Amino acid sequence: MDTSPDAAKPPRRRAPWRDRKRALDPKDKFVAVRVTEPERVLIAESAKAAGLKIGGYLRALAIGNAGARAKRGAREEREALARILGELGKLGSNVNQIARWCNTDRTAPHLREVELMRADVAAMRAAIMRALDRGD
Repeated sequence: MDTSPDAAKPPRRRAPWRDRKRALDPKDKFVAVRVTEPERVLIAESAKAAGLKIGGYLRALAIGNAGARAKRGAREEREALARILGELGKLGSNVNQIARWCNTDRTAPHLREVELMRADVAAMRAAIMRALDRGD
């Protein structure tokens, strides 16, 4: 039995960035500008409204392009809509389970109500997909 300290250690995992492709135009220069606190807040709010981080936002203003690797900041509305879309998926699954139960029991109580629920879920899903710019 091996009692060395290395025997108990699990194998090391490679860092996730190790196999990432390098940027063709690495950003290796730094530009700084001094602003007041109200100006910084205004810049941060404007960047958030544009869906960009501050660096990408300022780059877009200065040279017209935020850059290929500019990270779009997640908007609260989009996050909430994505959560609601997930909940709608669960609701649709429940409706399918109800339909399956009705089919195996060979009863179809209030079929019109089930069809109205399905139509409502489909309409909500379509509205959310439009709001998320994911098409239909």
